[in-house]
Amino acid sequence: WLNELPAKSAARISATMGDMDPVALNWAMRCHEEFPPEHGEGELLPHLGDLRKSVLEHGRHWVDIDPYGTPLPFLDTAIQSLARRGIAEISATDSAALTGSSKNALLRRYGARVRTDGLAHDSGLRVLLATVARTAARHERSIEPLLSIWESHHLRVSVRVLRSVEGANDVECSLGWRVACPTAEEISSSIESGLQPETSLDSLPMHCFLPLSHPVDRSDKRISGPMWTGPVGQTEAMASMTEERALELCGPSTIEDDPVGWTERDFEYERRRVIRSVRHISEESGVIDAPHLILVDELASWLGSGSPPSPSVMAEALRRAGHRAAVAHYGKPAFRTDAPWDVVVGTSREVHPPM
Repeated sequence: WLNELPAKSAARISATMGDMDPVALNWAMRCHEEFPPEHGEGELLPHLGDLRKSVLEHGRHWVDIDPYGTPLPFLDTAIQSLARRGIAEISATDSAALTGSSKNALLRRYGARVRTDGLAHDSGLRVLLATVARTAARHERSIEPLLSIWESHHLRVSVRVLRSVEGANDVECSLGWRVACPTAEEISSSIESGLQPETSLDSLPMHCFLPLSHPVDRSDKRISGPMWTGPVGQTEAMASMTEERALELCGPSTIEDDPVGWTERDFEYERRRVIRSVRHISEESGVIDAPHLILVDELASWLGSGSPPSPSVMAEALRRAGHRAAVAHYGKPAFRTDAPWDVVVGTSREVHPPM
């Protein structure tokens, strides 16, 4: 944070970095001391010990949980430590569990099931958000997701946590189920619950959400959840994450006689990596509350149209038709839209006719 924040913001930061391994903590502090923020602002304090104890020593405005494996052991105390309004960022490297590959671990840790299809990582993020939301509700707090990302081997969610009894009471309004290959009856229930836009039932969507109150057969392999069914990000926060802003904050400037031996090519590669890390986040911000996250490979297979359409072409065509749509920041080619499913189908056939 201190390296990536402007000097004026960093000057207000007193950050505590905790770890139970003295070697790891020492290495981290040595890196900070050898490569301090260029502006020289901010304070970083090391703490050797268990986060579950140290985090409660005083109120926090921002807690970042980045453990090896599941974040579950640290969630409860992290939420308790936050001020009336705070930010929690939670990383999970037990992605095999959260995405349904390790079914027993997923059920044991998170009390959920996830279908191992193309949306498994999105489902995993939503299961993680549901877990955070329920943890917050136990402490009379509610959450607002700011950003949810799947990056390589880990899933990460950033949420605003607010002290709100009313919000905590309503937590189940944002929880539910994802159904693959839904029936017409399930689509109708999804529409009635406000989780799906009105659409003709002549062509059924690949997936839909159902509210938590909807009866489901937990042994049905089409069912994933319980999970968060609300937006997985916040428009304003995501809109600020442009490629230009990311480069300004995180992109390294070329240094002659670099102490770690980087060449101009290394610096350029790192700048490209920074750009890739935020690609499509800002443009997706305006449609992050939309119900459809559609993988173009699966769409082509579902419609029998041969090769998949371009996500950007689909998004542009749907926008021309008056709907919100954008290429998704997801690990597989996809777009997000609020268009009814029959419009998505019609648009796909227009831009990429069946073979």
